[in-house]
Amino acid sequence: MALVSMISSLKQAQDKGYAVPCFDTFEMMGTQGLVAGLEQKRAPGIIGLYTRLLDSPYARAIVGLVRTMAEDAAVPISLVLDHGSGFEHCIKALYLGFTDVMYDGSKLPLEENMANTKAIVRAAHAIGAGVEAELGHVGGGRDYQAFGALGKGFTEPAAVERFVRETGVDCLAVAIGTAHGLYQGDPQIDLALLAEIRQRVDIPLVLHGGSGLSDEQFRAAVKGGISKINIFTNLAVSAGTAMVELARDEARGQDTSYMPLIRAIPGAFQQECERLLDVFGATNQAAS
Repeated sequence: MALVSMISSLKQAQDKGYAVPCFDTFEMMGTQGLVAGLEQKRAPGIIGLYTRLLDSPYARAIVGLVRTMAEDAAVPISLVLDHGSGFEHCIKALYLGFTDVMYDGSKLPLEENMANTKAIVRAAHAIGAGVEAELGHVGGGRDYQAFGALGKGFTEPAAVERFVRETGVDCLAVAIGTAHGLYQGDPQIDLALLAEIRQRVDIPLVLHGGSGLSDEQFRAAVKGGISKINIFTNLAVSAGTAMVELARDEARGQDTSYMPLIRAIPGAFQQECERLLDVFGATNQAAS
């Protein structure tokens, strides 16, 4: 099945009240597990590649591998640049065949974030690609008690309407209490803030830093208007745990070779992928 822009998938999710996962990956084994999980659950999906990968001398090879695996899937999959660091990275991603880009200007002053986003939207829309931006800032889980737990960096509802109107962005990542990576403490989601943002704009809303939320928090966020949820840490932890357990088993038999260990990765990615698809309500939502 051909790759599709995530915008069509997200609009359908918004209309039907479920969320499409964006699973980050960077290599073959994890991608294999994600594609298998999406196919098994007959679900649409998004695969994200982090912006720093584009600085690698092997960027074209990495993108080509992941893109081909997604393109050959039996369900609609999008390939998005995650947290694009600037105009150059976003344009490079489009050149390499990404269906969409996410530009992250969340640390910049509002006017600069808007100007950069508008330029990227114009370039991406010219070739049929979609653009996600971030308003407010989703920080790291290790610092959660210093910002997220205190409500710092959250999206300002008053700025949302102008940002969306003036940039023409297709979907918007909001900061409502999540963080990237493992949390220091328990995540607290501001559902009232999400509801206010949802009332102000009608484009799909995105939740970054999804790993670490409870199933109940995920469902509440989807019910509140989130149509895309980004996940990586859950996948990485699941795969790491599976590899450690396998290494212990192999050590008892004195075989700790490379191949048995990496074979644990696809299964771990697939299992967590399938679980989250059920939680997000995306199972069986792929077009037949």
